[in-house]
Amino acid sequence: MKKHLCIFSSILLCLSLLSGCNSENLHSDTDQKKLNIALVPKIVGIPYFEAAADGAFQAADELGVNVIYTGPTTTDAAQQVNLVQDLISRKVDAIAVSANDPVSLAPILKKAKEAGITVLTWDSDSQDDSRELFVNQADAEYLGRHIMDNLAENMDFQGEYAIITGALTASNLNTWMEWMIKQQQEKYPEMTLVTVEACDDDQQKAYTITQNMLIAYPNLKGIIGNSSAAPPGASQAVYQSGKAGIVKVVGLSTPALMRESLKNGSAQVVTLWDPGRLGYLTIKLAVNMISGNKPHDGDEFASIGKIQVKGTEVIMGIPLDFTKENVDDFDF
Repeated sequence: MKKHLCIFSSILLCLSLLSGCNSENLHSDTDQKKLNIALVPKIVGIPYFEAAADGAFQAADELGVNVIYTGPTTTDAAQQVNLVQDLISRKVDAIAVSANDPVSLAPILKKAKEAGITVLTWDSDSQDDSRELFVNQADAEYLGRHIMDNLAENMDFQGEYAIITGALTASNLNTWMEWMIKQQQEKYPEMTLVTVEACDDDQQKAYTITQNMLIAYPNLKGIIGNSSAAPPGASQAVYQSGKAGIVKVVGLSTPALMRESLKNGSAQVVTLWDPGRLGYLTIKLAVNMISGNKPHDGDEFASIGKIQVKGTEVIMGIPLDFTKENVDDFDF
């Protein structure tokens, strides 16, 4: 999805409880009669979620609603809880959250529902009874197995590998990782998982973790980056260690973040969906839910295509693989 240019005011907001500082963007023309929909990412300031916000703002323009984009500055569930409490107090019409911790967020999301607010999750789910709809970017089993297939092929189906995930409490990352490991155990018995480390969606931390891995596991042949910040950090460390093409890097990240690494051979393939489309679809579905219009399997949305619906889960579509051959075809 092309990046949508929009005018919005930037507000820095510090909550006085345990939250620390949070960042908020308001897409609004001060018309108080419009619906107010809050989009809460796991963390602000990283390209993946900023692209999702752009898509959300585009949907807001098309639908004539206000979107409040606000999130924590670290992947901290406590900050998200306080943000949601603040949004409840502001009596927004809908809240859509990418959950850092499904267990910690469930009580406050239930409180939002009790207050008459439409509650969705997107990107990363909370507990089923704490929200009305989960907008999922891709089928978890397909995605996890596919990522492992990419790594296995590049490792010649044998050797030691490691996983760098985001936050250890993130439900989506944990589910994808479970399917990755299951695929390896079922299909690639000559591969061995040596460690799983968490970078907390911090690229610099992923870089440092990879440096340490390369020392601790001298026979390491592959790394999966299980969050958008992990592959850039991992591939940078691999490149600087002189092991580009020796230690293979695959995972989940944006073409923009991985373009250089794919071209210099320090990463082989990354997989993702368009996060802008995910933000766009989330706002479209939130407005529909406020109106009492639940999604149905096969519903079609402009620029998205047909969606899948499984109970209270919406699946946006099949993700894309990015390699050195096609990475320049994408601009997110």
